[in-house]
Amino acid sequence: MRSFSQKASALGLAFSLAIAFSVIGTQAEARTCFKKAGEGTASTLEGAKFQVDEVLLQATDWGAWAEWMSTGKTSGYDFGKRKYKCKKGGLGYSCVGQATICKK
Repeated sequence: MRSFSQKASALGLAFSLAIAFSVIGTQAEARTCFKKAGEGTASTLEGAKFQVDEVLLQATDWGAWAEWMSTGKTSGYDFGKRKYKCKKGGLGYSCVGQATICKK
């Protein structure tokens, strides 16, 4: 049979583990990811892709777009790999792109 201190210690450990798992779960849940899509047109392929990136960020958060334009970073978001489908046309290039953007 366990003593009172052993039971209290086991209960304390269980409580600590419950809090730890709760915090871990909260941190994982706090990260929100979503898909965005946009279109861009420019005289160069690189310019059209840049226009897509701008649209993706503007549709997400104007502050993130402004930071990205001035520093190349998006501190509040993970602006990961983008996928583009581009074609050459009348005024240059037209691209449609998408990305999964995650709020940190």
